Amino acid sequence: MSGREVSFDHVRGLWEDGERRLRAIDSSQRTAVERVVDAVVDELRRRIGGTFSAQQLADFYVDEGIDWCFDIAMRAAPGNPDAGELATVSGAAFARYLRAASDFGGGRRIYRFEEE
Repeated sequence: MSGREVSFDHVRGLWEDGERRLRAIDSSQRTAVERVVDAVVDELRRRIGGTFSAQQLADFYVDEGIDWCFDIAMRAAPGNPDAGELATVSGAAFARYLRAASDFGGGRRIYRFEEE
């Protein structure tokens, strides 16, 4: 981690924006863009693993950025410029992968308090 404070709520808003833009994509382009999102989710699974918290995903997003998603987009949908729009594909992919976080469910973070 970079040591800087990362606001989960801030990056989650960016991810949700990516999901909204994905839903707005013309149906003729949607299949290619969805293929890219799926490929980015697969890469997130490889890079982060299956056990992670929502904050760890947010930290990864800030520390690693999204530039690495461009190569994935070009492999998954070559010649399709909409599929390479990083804010959309990475945002949607991170939003989808967030659902697998150990402290996320029902569309929100789950806070567990230690019993004394």
